[in-house]
Amino acid sequence: MSLRGKKVVIIGGTSGIGFAVAEGAIAEHAEVVVASSNAANVDAAVKRLGQGVKGFPIDVTDEASVEAFFNGLGPIDHVVFTAGDWGDRGSGAIGEVDLDRAAETLLAVRFWGAARVAKHASKHLPPTGSITITDGTLAHRPMKGRALSTAAAGGVEHLAKGLAMDLAPIRVNCVCPAMIRTDVWNSIPEAGREETFKRMTARQPLPRIGEPEEVAQAYLYLMKAGYTTGQVLLVDGGSSLV
Repeated sequence: MSLRGKKVVIIGGTSGIGFAVAEGAIAEHAEVVVASSNAANVDAAVKRLGQGVKGFPIDVTDEASVEAFFNGLGPIDHVVFTAGDWGDRGSGAIGEVDLDRAAETLLAVRFWGAARVAKHASKHLPPTGSITITDGTLAHRPMKGRALSTAAAGGVEHLAKGLAMDLAPIRVNCVCPAMIRTDVWNSIPEAGREETFKRMTARQPLPRIGEPEEVAQAYLYLMKAGYTTGQVLLVDGGSSLV
């Protein structure tokens, strides 16, 4: 299956992994639409990606915004969802977590946002279309103080599996990246950032941080893999093995 001439919509496509997916889809001659919640970021991404790329703002926490977004696009072929909101919501020992705040915010984008996108995107996708959503390796490697984030990540994976049954024959899959070099790590001082990456990945079979272009290949594969649905594709340098 080829992406040539296919309309690929990437929500979260203005930076990081989503931007790399957009670049990869363009290289395969797809018609690309990028979207995020920040209009200025959308404009900047469209300019960087070049002629022919379209971009629009979308608020995936607002169902009316999601519905209007897809109604305005018309027929589409593939949807990639890389928008994220893990942050520090729900972090800490469970006895100290503000559960009301976590309940309001932790799943707002990655789970409920993905569900809203699936609901409304599916109305415009052909039977050969696909939706690919994103979780994180906490689903497979729980950490102390991250119980709620672990559960949220696992929930995204099960959402993909459930949607694969519910929306069939539209294919729904999930990509699970580990540490990828994106702006999320900019909070680490630049002077010691590379040493931090080396320390954090030292036990992996591939002892380095991943690049956005590498994980983007997983999304490109899942868009083209016409006999693959309901799957979770780990791109983690082997970290799940140790």
